Amino acid sequence: MSWQDELNELAQRRALAAEMGGAEKVARQHEFKKLTIRERIQTVADDGSFHELGSLAGLGEYDADGELSHFTPSNFVFGTAELNGRPLVLSGDDFTVRGGSAELSIGEKRLRAEAMALTYRLPHVRLVDGMGGGGSVKTIETAGRTYIPEVRGWDSVVGHLSIAPSVSLALGSVAGIGAARVATSHYSVIVTDSAQMMIAGPALVDWASLGEVSKEELGSSRIHTRNGAIDDEVKSEAEAFARAAQFLSYLPTSIDELPPATMCNDDPGRRDDFLAEIVPNDPRKVYDMRKVLKAVLDTDSFFEIGRKWGKSVITGLARLDGIPVAVFAENPMVYGGAWTADSSRKLTRLIDLASTFHLPLIHLEDCPGFLIGKQSEENATIRFGSQVLAALGQAPVPFCCIIVRKAFGVAGAANNKPGTPALRYAWPSGDWGSLPIEGGIEVAYKAELEAAADREEHLAKIKARLNRLRSPFRSAEYFEVEEIIDPRDTRRVLTRWARLARGALNTEPARFGYRP
Repeated sequence: MSWQDELNELAQRRALAAEMGGAEKVARQHEFKKLTIRERIQTVADDGSFHELGSLAGLGEYDADGELSHFTPSNFVFGTAELNGRPLVLSGDDFTVRGGSAELSIGEKRLRAEAMALTYRLPHVRLVDGMGGGGSVKTIETAGRTYIPEVRGWDSVVGHLSIAPSVSLALGSVAGIGAARVATSHYSVIVTDSAQMMIAGPALVDWASLGEVSKEELGSSRIHTRNGAIDDEVKSEAEAFARAAQFLSYLPTSIDELPPATMCNDDPGRRDDFLAEIVPNDPRKVYDMRKVLKAVLDTDSFFEIGRKWGKSVITGLARLDGIPVAVFAENPMVYGGAWTADSSRKLTRLIDLASTFHLPLIHLEDCPGFLIGKQSEENATIRFGSQVLAALGQAPVPFCCIIVRKAFGVAGAANNKPGTPALRYAWPSGDWGSLPIEGGIEVAYKAELEAAADREEHLAKIKARLNRLRSPFRSAEYFEVEEIIDPRDTRRVLTRWARLARGALNTEPARFGYRP
């Protein structure tokens, strides 16, 4: 008795599945400079590590004798794999089969992929290229009915965010629930030109009498990396895969572990002399905060997230003496570093990421406060800014602030974690208060200035008097700042703190679930 016939059929079915949508559809995918799903998986996963599940799912057609005559594979591929030696769930849409729409077992396979990542507490990398939702209108005829919309398995998608890292890569035209899957992740990337993300495609927009638009006009990378729906844009799929791997390298496999520390060859005590003079004496002049970050963090370790939106605050992951940390810093080159509604939203996401995955949190501060003015009020800046302070107060991880220059107003209060003593160091350029002297002096001394014989001369005297009192050394006398340091010692101070913070970390889950 032999099972050779069945084994032959198994091999035949797997070979048919590997053909995906057929040679013509594969060629068309390549014509648009896109890899197929199987090429993508092969590129992302460590060699030989991908273990596929559901490879035989699809639509089989049979002849009169019951023999398989044609097979269309499911257009969703998933399984477990390793990335840089660490396990994860890897899934993706096959656009060569019905444009990645949710037909041919894709629904159940997608649900299983999400559930597996949650159950086994593994990172999930989604390679999104299609709708991935309820199928096309043609599904109504093939199913013989329509259906009430239901986002099955969404509890797994959201629940996973509080358990293990989630990365979504928009690699083609992404619409409907496919777009929601991209947005509901810890980190998302879109490929310029070859990928778009939209709630609904051009045909549906036109049908709704909302105008004739192209996919690029609806959902280009330029749109969604400027409004915060997607974190970053890249020029190629290869770059997207590299960004995903780099992001995951800072995070643990799940919240049950601490982030992986690495060997560091960068001198913890390295000093860069330019730091002593990078901050201008004139508070209205700007400087490059990214140069400061590069100087104090491990060499080439800063992984910026969301560079194209909320630009007045820089956010990202980095390492100090090989220890992963989350970092944010105001950008004086954009609105002087003032917090906007968008930069506040971006910052809340970073703090929640740090809280979820046990990353010590560092703030290099040069904050003149919230951005003021009519547009700022219309954007509800105070609401989103208050959420930052709430997230910071809830964060269960160690926090350290280096006050590089300004710390004014409510936003400037982010030099400390509300309700918890945190280490604060200041450069001699530190300047703080409820509001800048330059902005409030004429209001506070209005009557005195009006009575003065020479208003400008009297104003200059008041400024000189107040400037003597605004010295950070006066604050240090009252222990309102823990220590004032030579800017060139910042790396040494931070690496020492990072080691202390690492020892204080634990793997207890945050008191709240991660909010996408």
